[in-house]
Amino acid sequence: MNEMHYRFPPASAYPLNRCLFALKSDDAFRARFLADAKAAMAEHGLDAGSQAALLASDRDALVARGAHPYLVFMADLRVRMARGTATFEYF
Repeated sequence: MNEMHYRFPPASAYPLNRCLFALKSDDAFRARFLADAKAAMAEHGLDAGSQAALLASDRDALVARGAHPYLVFMADLRVRMARGTATFEYF
């Protein structure tokens, strides 16, 4: 049997994916994350491993934990843009 190219995220990854979606889409949440990342991640109930992967911007670790690759990319881009270290023109 061929392995599927895309695997749906497991239900256990819901808090992580909700946090990534909030980072991508919610300006107020993104500001809270930038001010106090640990507190913002706690709002979504992220476990220690997910918090460490998100703080390190470790794409492979986040995807291995069930994060949707698009959300990982967009959340990272929006956080870097908010920090002034990236723009859409380069992507």
